[in-house]
Amino acid sequence: MKILLLGLALVCVSIDASAKTVLITGSNRGLGFELASQYAADGWTVIATARTPDDDAELQALATQYASVRIAALDVTDHSQIDDLADELRGTAIEVLINNAGILGDPGAQRLANLDFSAAEPLFATNTFGPLKIADAFLEHVEASKTKKIMNISSVVGSISLANGNIYFYRASKTALNMLMRNFAKDTAERGIIVGMIHPGVIDTDMSAPFDIPKVSVEESATGIRTVVDWYTSETSGTFMQYTGEPIAW
Repeated sequence: MKILLLGLALVCVSIDASAKTVLITGSNRGLGFELASQYAADGWTVIATARTPDDDAELQALATQYASVRIAALDVTDHSQIDDLADELRGTAIEVLINNAGILGDPGAQRLANLDFSAAEPLFATNTFGPLKIADAFLEHVEASKTKKIMNISSVVGSISLANGNIYFYRASKTALNMLMRNFAKDTAERGIIVGMIHPGVIDTDMSAPFDIPKVSVEESATGIRTVVDWYTSETSGTFMQYTGEPIAW
């Protein structure tokens, strides 16, 4: 039995040392929730984070359904909160860390001739610097595992060579994420860390609602992402892939 202080709430948990552990940010809805659900169903210990988990009925229900699901309050833009959670989980080996939490922002404020530069700051804080801070804070936890994988939900719109205009700040936040994680992969290679950047597809969720383009289901995306996570090796660390496994041009 181990006592964990998750998101400032005292929780008594029984940790199966033989079970693999995955930490997923933004687990309260959409892709993050589906990933948490799939990993839990497959017997993983899931550390599911969200900004206000007490308000997330589905996430609470998932933790009731699976005793292996641990919920932690975490705002990925709050670096002190990230450090606190890393300290509380010290000694826990994390096989796979998935930086999933992200925001789109207001597309209307990211169009040429209507650029609201104040809208850029929260996008970079959440989509770019949050994942890097989490990867850094939980590096020892990941290194202590056998798998040693840090996976990042990026986006094809972060590809420079495939850029086709619009949503300036969101695109740039994902391009910057890719660069930071490419560097992170290089700096941690000798420690056996495997880093990936994965485009999840345009998923049929609230986040993609403003765009009238073909979309994939959250179940299909999550299943594909898990397969790609398994595919990543030290040889492919630091690369940018589709959820279907194809490489994406930088």
